[in-house]
Amino acid sequence: MGTKGDKAAGWYPPDPGLKPPGAGPFRLLRDGVAVGAVAGVLSGAPSTVHALVTGADPLAAIRAAGNLLLPADARPAALLAAGAVAHVALSLGWGTVLAVAVRRCPISPLAAGLVGGAAIAAVDLGLAAHGPAGRRWPLIRALPVGPQVADHLAFGAIAGAVLAARG
Repeated sequence: MGTKGDKAAGWYPPDPGLKPPGAGPFRLLRDGVAVGAVAGVLSGAPSTVHALVTGADPLAAIRAAGNLLLPADARPAALLAAGAVAHVALSLGWGTVLAVAVRRCPISPLAAGLVGGAAIAAVDLGLAAHGPAGRRWPLIRALPVGPQVADHLAFGAIAGAVLAARG
């Protein structure tokens, strides 16, 4: 038989300081992996469409990502494989960062994702690729910046949409 306190507990709203079921580091990790996987696959559409429309090589961006792990003069097939590995790692990492940041942001997940995508573009393209360290990655520096920024914005928007759908 329950106590008086047990019966009364059902009449009051739950403590707002308590975390909802499923919250915590494992949920953030699951969200980050989901965000990274979905956004990582779909967010390359702007640069791919741009390459196809302009007659450029649609695989140049993935080979450029391979330049993060291999020298620029490596075999094209090796650069493609390394680019896939680098892209998966970066997508899952940034997806996890966005899973944390978007959940803590007071604006809508889509807007927060776009802001996050812009911040990631600033880091990836501005500081890393076109900053002093970028000299090591000539294939990334050679890519047109606009389509790459569009890919990063798409990554953020898709991340926000995935997080909104996951609740």
